[in-house]
Amino acid sequence: MKLLLDENLPKKLKKDLDNFEVYTVRDKGWQSKKNGELIKLMLDNGFSILFTFDKNLQHQQNFTKYPVIVFVLDAEDNSYLSLKPLVPQIISKLKEELVAGTVYIIK
Repeated sequence: MKLLLDENLPKKLKKDLDNFEVYTVRDKGWQSKKNGELIKLMLDNGFSILFTFDKNLQHQQNFTKYPVIVFVLDAEDNSYLSLKPLVPQIISKLKEELVAGTVYIIK
């Protein structure tokens, strides 16, 4: 399973998920892509999960029509220090059976 960290997340978070195949939007050169275009790029490149800090994304896209899973990380801000405490919950959730087209809120 290939995971993608949206550009609104710190790249340092990638190190905490080192048991998984994780890339950042910057790694792939996909900065400034609109959400629909980013999802198409994900699908074309074998990604199955998008991590984002954009809490509005789930209202802007109809994910039920895409075979991707979205994790919205809900913290005070999108700094590494605020997001790091969510890592155990993220890892636990990744070990569960996830449903494509679903948005999971991690807080």
